[in-house]
Amino acid sequence: MKKVGITGQAGFVGNHLYTTLSLDDTIELIPFERSFFEDSKALEDFVSTCDTIVHLAAMNRHEDANVIYATNIALVDQLIAACEAKNVTPHILFSSSSQEINDNLYGKSKKEGKEKLVAWANTQKARFTSLTIPNVFGPFGKPNYNSVVATFCHKITHGEEPTVINDSEVGLIYINELVALFINVIKGTEKGTALSDFSTELVIAPKHFKKVSEILTLLKSYKKDYMENGIFPTLELPFEKALFNTFRCYVPQDHYPVKFTKHTDPRGSFVEIARTQTSGQFSFSTTVPGITRGNHFHTRKAERFAVISGKALIQLRKIGTNDVIDYYLDGKEPAYVDMPIWYTHNIKNIGDEELITLFWINEPYNPEDADTYFENV
Repeated sequence: MKKVGITGQAGFVGNHLYTTLSLDDTIELIPFERSFFEDSKALEDFVSTCDTIVHLAAMNRHEDANVIYATNIALVDQLIAACEAKNVTPHILFSSSSQEINDNLYGKSKKEGKEKLVAWANTQKARFTSLTIPNVFGPFGKPNYNSVVATFCHKITHGEEPTVINDSEVGLIYINELVALFINVIKGTEKGTALSDFSTELVIAPKHFKKVSEILTLLKSYKKDYMENGIFPTLELPFEKALFNTFRCYVPQDHYPVKFTKHTDPRGSFVEIARTQTSGQFSFSTTVPGITRGNHFHTRKAERFAVISGKALIQLRKIGTNDVIDYYLDGKEPAYVDMPIWYTHNIKNIGDEELITLFWINEPYNPEDADTYFENV
C-alpha cells in the first residue's frame, strides 16, 4: 500500500487527483490541509507519513506578481525544511509549468522551485520528479482563474457573452489525461528524462490544439442544442467529449428538472426523451414503492434519468462533498435530470404506485470497463 499525500489537495488538479486515487485499492491517501503550511509540526507529521508527495500547492494569480513569486518559493522551502526536520525522503512530484521558460515571476517561481527540489534530492539521495504541465481544462475549474475553458463555460451557461481577446491556437490537456500521467509517475510506469542522478523531468505535451474561437463555437452549440433543446452532441471525439463533460458541470443547478413536451390524443400520450448526435444506450426500469436504485457515480459517462410514471426523488452529491441535491419528479409532468460525472446519484420511488424511469447513457454497459463506482449519496 503506497501512502500518497497531495499539497493543494483542495485545488483544481489536486481535487481531481485525490478523488481518482481514492478509487485505487493500492493507494492510501494521506489527508492534507492548507493550514499545514502555517503549522510546522503538522507539515512535518504529514511529510513523515508519506511515501510520495505531490506538491501542487501554489499561487497562480495575484495583482502583485512579487507575492506570487515569494509565496511559491516559500512553499517549496517549507516542504524541504519539513522533510529535513524529520530526516525523510519521500518521492516528491512537483507541478511545474510551461511558463518556467518565460520572463515572468510566476514562471521564475516554478523554475527556481524545481531547482531547489533537485538540489534537495541530490543531497538527500531522494527521488524527485518535475512535471511541466500545459494548459489544463476540466470539470470544476474556477472561471477567470484556472482556464479560458472554465471562464467560457461559466459565462455561456449563465447567460453572459464571452469575449475572444486573442484568437490564438491553444495547446490543452484534459484533467483526466493529466491525472493519468501523475498516477503513472506515482506508480513508476512513467519515468521522464534525467535531470540528475536522483531527479527526472517529464515535459507533458498538450493533447489537443484548438483556436480560442473554435472552443467558443463548440460551447455555444452546447448551450443551444443541449441546454435549450435537450440534444446531446456527438461524443465520439475525445476532445469534444471532454469539453462537453466540462460544460455540463457549469449548468446551473436550477436548470433541472427540465419538463418534457407531452403530446396527448385519444390513443394516449407520446414523449420524446432525448435527441442525440451520438451513440448510446436507452433503457427503462420499474421500481416498487420505497425502493432506491443507483448509489453510484461515473467518471466519463453522460447519463439521463427520465421519470414518466409515478413519483421519484433523485439525489446527487459531488464526490468529496457533503451537500446533497434533491430533485422531486412526478410522472404527471414528465421530466428528466442529467447526472454530471463525479456525482454519486440515486433514484427512489416515493409514491404509492410503480415508478417507471427511462434511462439514456452515451455508451453501452461493458462489465469489463463499467465506469461505475458505488457510493451512497
